[in-house]
Amino acid sequence: MLQAALELQNFLLGPFLEFSFMRRAVIGCLAIALGATPVGVFLVLRRMSLTGDAMAHAILPGAAVGYLVSGLSIGAMTAGGLAAGLAVAFLAGFVTRSTILREDASLAAFYLISLAAGVLIVSTRGNSIDLLHVLFGSVLALDDGALFLLAGVSSFTLVALAFLYRPLVLECFDPAFLRSVSRASSLAHYGFLALAVLNLVAGFHALGTLMVVGIMVLPAAAARFWARSAGGMMTVAVLTAFLSSLTGLLLSYHYSLTSGPAIVLTAGGLYVFSLVFGRVGSLVARRAPRRHLEG
Repeated sequence: MLQAALELQNFLLGPFLEFSFMRRAVIGCLAIALGATPVGVFLVLRRMSLTGDAMAHAILPGAAVGYLVSGLSIGAMTAGGLAAGLAVAFLAGFVTRSTILREDASLAAFYLISLAAGVLIVSTRGNSIDLLHVLFGSVLALDDGALFLLAGVSSFTLVALAFLYRPLVLECFDPAFLRSVSRASSLAHYGFLALAVLNLVAGFHALGTLMVVGIMVLPAAAARFWARSAGGMMTVAVLTAFLSSLTGLLLSYHYSLTSGPAIVLTAGGLYVFSLVFGRVGSLVARRAPRRHLEG
């Protein structure tokens, strides 16, 4: 029994106690969970989950230009990705308000253009390793600069959400009422889009442009089956994201798997479990016998 306990302890804690890159990875993932996942909750509640995916791909050309200018520089790639992501978000909004095209179609168009342009830029001037770094990240190679960036974005996001929380919740459940009683609707909408882009740009240094939206949306979608309030969903989503990160990192270490996809697939597994067994609207919950009210 003692031997089994020691083996389990070594399996769970050994990699983090022995290697600094594993400790850096888990700190970076915790920062992403605290900052990006609450934003993902509002993406789910606002039915904008695919919008997050589109914006994640939209940052690629900006990050690629930053890479061409300064190599794998955190500052240059962050600035380029942020500029590209905000440009696509606001261009899509402008097209939606100025033409007959709906927001989902305009976002899809810009996201496809951005994705193709980004891949072309990196593949033309770089190599396959550089392309993989941009697309899938390098969570096991986070340096001090990347950690400070992730921690700073996470802290700023939590403060901003504290100010925007009430209008965002109202806009999720009754946007017409919010527009009728307050002028904060536009501020909340564009502020939220800016937060989403900011967290996607920071997170892509760890998980890449293709994987970062997974840790943002999947835990939030799973939390929808466990909590009814926005605050409860945020709590469950952050815990789910961090558990997915820990499990994915351990699996990648012990079984030589790619870390980013391992983390996102773990989050996907927790989503499927929640979809089946969650206590709010899951497959099992909807088929469970309901108690009738007694007079």
